[in-house]
Amino acid sequence: MSSTLVTPEDARLMAGILGRFDFDQWAARARATGGCAQPVYLKGTVDHVHATTGESLHHYTTDSEPDGALPVACKTRRASRCPACAEIYRADTYQLIRAGLVGGKNVPDTVTAHPAAFVTLTAPSFGPVHTRRIKDGRIQPCHPRRDATACPHGVTPSCTTRHTTDDPRLGEPLCADCYDYTGSVLFNALAPELWRRFTLALRRHLARAAGLTQQEFRDALTVSFAKVAEYQRRGVVHFHAVIRFDGPDGPTSPPPAWATFDLLQDAVRHAAGAVSITSPGAPDAPARALDWGAQVDVRAITTSGDLTETAVAGYIAKYATKATECLGTLDRRITPSEDLERLPVTGHARRLMLTCLRLGALEELAELRLTAWAHMLGFRGHFSTKSRRYSTTLGALRQARIDYIRQQQPGWQPPGDIDPAQVHVVAEWRFHGQGLTRAEALVTAALTGRQLPAPDSTRVGAKFPDSL
Repeated sequence: MSSTLVTPEDARLMAGILGRFDFDQWAARARATGGCAQPVYLKGTVDHVHATTGESLHHYTTDSEPDGALPVACKTRRASRCPACAEIYRADTYQLIRAGLVGGKNVPDTVTAHPAAFVTLTAPSFGPVHTRRIKDGRIQPCHPRRDATACPHGVTPSCTTRHTTDDPRLGEPLCADCYDYTGSVLFNALAPELWRRFTLALRRHLARAAGLTQQEFRDALTVSFAKVAEYQRRGVVHFHAVIRFDGPDGPTSPPPAWATFDLLQDAVRHAAGAVSITSPGAPDAPARALDWGAQVDVRAITTSGDLTETAVAGYIAKYATKATECLGTLDRRITPSEDLERLPVTGHARRLMLTCLRLGALEELAELRLTAWAHMLGFRGHFSTKSRRYSTTLGALRQARIDYIRQQQPGWQPPGDIDPAQVHVVAEWRFHGQGLTRAEALVTAALTGRQLPAPDSTRVGAKFPDSL
């Protein structure tokens, strides 16, 4: 159970739940959701009807459930919303990434011989920020500049502090008034398109290097990838990706001999420096070219050492459940009418969100939907994506889990004299509510050993009051 402090009032409410006459049934449902912190409650019925005679063979109604509703796991990927469901998403992502490196999940183990790289693409600088620098195992001063002169706002862009990992100043601009908040927000908004252009440039460079036309290249080599987006402390996204060479049939076929890691490394660096994207222009935000930052990291994935297949899979899966809430902002949408000054966010995050709202109000930038994605600091892309042939899919992993559960708990089955193919299932469901009261959350965490969400996390709202 989480280390969240249990108050006397919590204990009273928990005792009320434990004393309920239907607690065993309630506890079984809580375990069935995996300890979900914000389950979706459904009301409805399921009828099994004989297709020929129309006879009702079995009838289920949620009226027989505790509180008259059936809880279903929310299946969110956000650890800030539901640690239990996010852990399942993280584990699925781990298996997906690992299968593309060592085999399994219908991927042959010969894929380990295919050249593969762990690539990090970062954003450019939008102004100096407080950072933690380590060299030769020692923490270095943040921005030591002896001859630095004050900026137009009277701030000297220098910092000699050796920041700790939990220093709240990390990611904060040395001068907020000099920081390019507009560029930061626009980069986040256009990063998915910049990635798409990067993948196209990567394939074009590989084809030229091999002396092949695009069609000949596709008949000889497949470039497979899986990536995840991560927010840096300054509030800008960067991408971590596994990029792998395959033969024309994907991971089941070996790449040609000329497709080496050195070629992959050279192509990544070339493509990262060759692509850019121009933002839409507006009177208050002139069009500008945005490109990747100078820091492009390309490392070989090996079977031993620091960057093994398991380490890479774990690293990427860890970031698949995170978003901007780790930067001191929110994990929910905001509206232009909200008073951002009263929101529990850092000053840097507040200015980024205000910039989104300001730019989102411009007609020329409407297509970027910055207002709707202000809580994400402008980024509206998928956090984890993969190419079609990289490995299995999250859908396939979920279906395998569903099939396993159905084998373990088959539920109602027709009598032996009735062909299952002659049984029609007629279901009617409707949304009833979402979320747990604090008492229900505490008891669920105790039953399942799952962590509770952070106390300040935003939930859809409890369906039942904390009174029993």
